[in-house]
This record gives sequence, C-alpha cells and structure tokens, in this order.
Amino acid sequence: MYDGIVQELIDEFGRLPGIGPKSAQRIAFHILQTPSFDVKRLAELLTEVRERVRFCEICGNVAEQERCAICRDPRRNTALICVVEDAKDVAAIERTREFRGLYHVLGGAISPIAGVGPDDLRIAQLMTRLADGTVQEVILATNPNLEGEATASYLSRLLVSMQITVSRLASGLPVGGDLEYADEVTLGRAFEGRRVL
Repeated sequence: MYDGIVQELIDEFGRLPGIGPKSAQRIAFHILQTPSFDVKRLAELLTEVRERVRFCEICGNVAEQERCAICRDPRRNTALICVVEDAKDVAAIERTREFRGLYHVLGGAISPIAGVGPDDLRIAQLMTRLADGTVQEVILATNPNLEGEATASYLSRLLVSMQITVSRLASGLPVGGDLEYADEVTLGRAFEGRRVL
C-alpha cells in the first residue's frame, strides 16, 4: 500500500477490466517515472472519448456520429447482418477482411446468473431491422461459451419464422493446435463443422 494519491491512482487503474493489482501498480509507476509520458494528453483523450463517442443508432457499434462508418459505407452488403455481443467483436471480425455485410451489436449475452435477459439486450432493435425484408441472412457470431450459445439459441428460435437464413460461425480446432490438447467440446465442434475438400 502506498500513501494517498498514488494508491488512489493504482486503485483507479485496478477498477479497469483485465487489470489486476500488479498491472495497476505497473501502469501507475510507469506514468510517475516516465517524464516524457503526456499525462495531459491522456486526460484530454479520456475526456474527449466520453464526450464524443456514442453508439451507432442502427447497429450499436461505437461511433463519433449518429451512424458508424460501417453503416454509412454504401459498399457493404445490406442483405447480411452479423450479430455480435460487443463492439470489440466488430473490430475482431473486421480485421479478418472476410465479412462485407453489416453488424448488429447486442450489448452483451443472455446470462441468468448475471441477471441479463433478452430484454436487456438490443434484440428488439434487431427485429426492427429485419422487419423490412432486406436482410437475407443473419450470422450469429456470439462467443462460443455458455452465455453466447444461449443467446445464439434464443435468437435462432426467434428468427426461424422470418424466412431468413440463420447461420452460426463455425468453431473448432485452432490453426497450429494439437489434437491431443483439444477439449472434447472443441473437438466435437470440429467434427460437426467439417467440410469437404
């Protein structure tokens, strides 16, 4: 434990997701010990982000305008919507350069233990987007965990009557992995998702 404001800084960094006590301490001391570190610029950026960044009125992705860059892009395929849990997932998929459709960010996943139900997510907004008949396929790209699977299952049951193709991202063995280290669920999914060469 440190005195006063130093400990407050460490505690504040420790409140960030994925930052434990040791990491928070390292960040705080980096700022304190690096004369060239621009603390004012960091403070300005944090303030600007809070003031300027919002969520896209259409898809829920982060944006500085009412609509995000993806929703404003006329080259995107409007017949495809990829449903993800968080805006971070949009960035991950965009890095692959494989998907040229639109996105819908749910803002989380169904988790009864955490008290998150379907009404807490942006599912109603998704249904509104699908109502005009433009979308031909919805790709469910929720995380391959219990909550993500529950969310994908709920959405697929909801969409089955809409005459829209509903698909799920394949899951299975990572490139460069060894079969002997794969768990049963991952290996099972790899068999289910196999394709003809």
